[in-house]
Amino acid sequence: MLRPLIAVFGTTGVGKSNLAIQLALHLSTSQWNGARIINADAMQVYAGLDVLTNKVPEAEQQGVPHLLMGFKHPAEQYLVGQWVKDAINAIDESHRNNQVPIVVGGTSYWMYHLIFPDRLSQHAPIPMADTILASLASLPPELRELFNSLPSQQAPDAALDPDAAARAHRLLQALDPQMAARWHWKDTRKVFRSLCILKDTGRRPSDIVSEQSETVLKSRYNTLCLWLYAEPTALHPRLDDRVDEMLDRGLLDEVRALRRISEANESDYTLGIYQSIGYREFHGYLTAGAPADKMFREAVENMKTSTRQYAKRQISWIRNKLLPAVHAAEVPTYLLNATRIDENWANNVRDPAISIARRFLDSVPLPDPSSLSPLAATLLQGNVKSVDPAAVLCAQRKVVCESCTSDASKPFLVEESQLEAHRHSRSHRRSTKKMTPEEHRAANFARLKAAAVVPR
Repeated sequence: MLRPLIAVFGTTGVGKSNLAIQLALHLSTSQWNGARIINADAMQVYAGLDVLTNKVPEAEQQGVPHLLMGFKHPAEQYLVGQWVKDAINAIDESHRNNQVPIVVGGTSYWMYHLIFPDRLSQHAPIPMADTILASLASLPPELRELFNSLPSQQAPDAALDPDAAARAHRLLQALDPQMAARWHWKDTRKVFRSLCILKDTGRRPSDIVSEQSETVLKSRYNTLCLWLYAEPTALHPRLDDRVDEMLDRGLLDEVRALRRISEANESDYTLGIYQSIGYREFHGYLTAGAPADKMFREAVENMKTSTRQYAKRQISWIRNKLLPAVHAAEVPTYLLNATRIDENWANNVRDPAISIARRFLDSVPLPDPSSLSPLAATLLQGNVKSVDPAAVLCAQRKVVCESCTSDASKPFLVEESQLEAHRHSRSHRRSTKKMTPEEHRAANFARLKAAAVVPR
């Protein structure tokens, strides 16, 4: 029988950590020797920088053990596969001690790969397939050199070096056209990740995805999912206020300290802790010779905007990836309305969560998830998207808009499902007006051809 796991997820600023602590304190029953919290926030794994990463202060942890938190050096990169392995070890240890593992955090991508096994590319290296070897043999020297430099070569910033970004995408296009169609050439981290998978495993990433489509999605544990959700109209002002509080608590001092670490270690600003909201936003202000008040106000506003945008991305990932997966695997999932954090929080979040968790651990029939609130009924019973990796790969295929492409080496890519809408956009019509008759004919021919992802 699968051992239990409670997963608490949601956007930033909804009280996930607080709920996890309350659950842990209330789950010390005759059956269980308490509970332990396992961090699933990609930024909170780093030591120090408690304000920047919004860690729960030790004084507020109420004696509940918090694992995988604050144990990595800020200059160290820590990937999803490493975290999943460490989290499994922490969960197994909790079970051996008859303790309930509660995984909590805002990095839903990590949580997804913990709950559902066999979705990470961890195949042992095998000899390159003949088709890949043939593709490698036909590569021009610059692309072969790039392939040979993997994985030590770091993904370039498309905004700073678009030529290098486009070159990496051309390499992926030559070796795995189907996966290249999935990523925009500006999404260099994903492009490089696909290239590294190919080199490490000797297989096309698209072939691995096809194999995953043939496996049934099953949970690794007997899992209970608790989704804390707050309406954006209430959440966004709360997030703005939290930025102000972080500044009062010493955010700028931590950003300065992180800058010193990065200078000492020649760190990659696109990886690890340097992705924390606040670091990039205040970089210009802190590096200016004579920073003005206007620069400070702009940095504060940029941080607030970035935080709100991050919350939107978190919601999108949960609704488009995590929810369809837990639905397909029949993992019980409950939405808790964290829109208000006053006295209603206990009634809407804490008390229902404790009741559901106890019933779950006692193997008592659980309530209908849609019965908790009208909001739960609306968000949990919406359109359920496909969890078939191959179907997702196909659905998110990118195609070239010839009319909007000014440089064939850096094509204007649009998701295929959005192409018709793009053709009716103002920017597309503007580009079309500038075209010569010959360019119009070429674009129409390309549109009718509709096969190539990037120009050859």
